[in-house]
Amino acid sequence: MGNAIPSRAAALDLLKEFNRNDNLIKHALTVEAVMRHFAGLFGEDEEKWGIVGLLHDIDYEMYPEQHCIKAKEILTERGWPEEYIHAVLSHGWKLCCDVEPTEKMEKVLYTIDELTGLIAATAVMRPSKSILDLEAKSVKKKWKQKSFAAGVNREVIEEGAELLGMEMDTIIGETINGMKKVAEEIGLKGNI
Repeated sequence: MGNAIPSRAAALDLLKEFNRNDNLIKHALTVEAVMRHFAGLFGEDEEKWGIVGLLHDIDYEMYPEQHCIKAKEILTERGWPEEYIHAVLSHGWKLCCDVEPTEKMEKVLYTIDELTGLIAATAVMRPSKSILDLEAKSVKKKWKQKSFAAGVNREVIEEGAELLGMEMDTIIGETINGMKKVAEEIGLKGNI
């Protein structure tokens, strides 16, 4: 890749080279959409933020025990820019690596990665099975039920919100808005 600006097509090809699991691909598309949405809100580079979101779990299916470690190897070998690699690694801060999210893009990724899982789980429990009519207050109710989507690390989301200096309601609402843009692709259009 050299010093060329990475394209979404190249990122998607790379994602699919290392990931066959439909749910992992849908998660990548979800995080990509939310990253693009937040980039738009902040007046940042939507393409770059989206690509980082798309690739954040590049190594998870094949190397779950070496998550983030293998991602660095894969992206470095392919000549991806350092800022993309740093951003991808930073979502695993304190979980599987020590790369701290310092840029706004990294802080958003760190915050919304787990949150998208909670939101998706909330959406599929609704009568409509859709993200399109989901409101933040429904997610907040489910947040309090620790047994609901128990695998979602709520502490990471809270810490991310602090890093961003944003209200949780706003983050949840905007994450839902980002996910709505790809409702069909991620299987959350439901029966609306």
